[in-house]
Amino acid sequence: MTTKNEKRTERRRGRTRFSVKAAAHGRPRLSVFRSGRHIYAQIIKDDEGKTLAAASSIDTGVKDKSKKGNDKTTAALVGKLLAERATKAGVKEVVFDRGGYLYHGRIKALADAAREAGLSF
Repeated sequence: MTTKNEKRTERRRGRTRFSVKAAAHGRPRLSVFRSGRHIYAQIIKDDEGKTLAAASSIDTGVKDKSKKGNDKTTAALVGKLLAERATKAGVKEVVFDRGGYLYHGRIKALADAAREAGLSF
């Protein structure tokens, strides 16, 4: 059974996802998931249902460079790695889906690093 808080979270995610899809105009979606210990990001082509590129704080390149998986520096490394993998896959423009999270802290660090590494959104 879902709790009141889980229902509220699902409604918030749904509103965010709806506005992101409306603004996408065929661009892939950069989706972010943040847990207490790690951060995950992937670029999804919604009309085909395919993941084009993905990166997380568990990847070996990121894990070796950072001590923790839940700080801003690790999120920036994940954003940079994701942007590199996206450019290899031929993706330059995406629409950012923050997944209902507030745009600050780790989410903002990941987005800024992805922008600096070549993604535009």
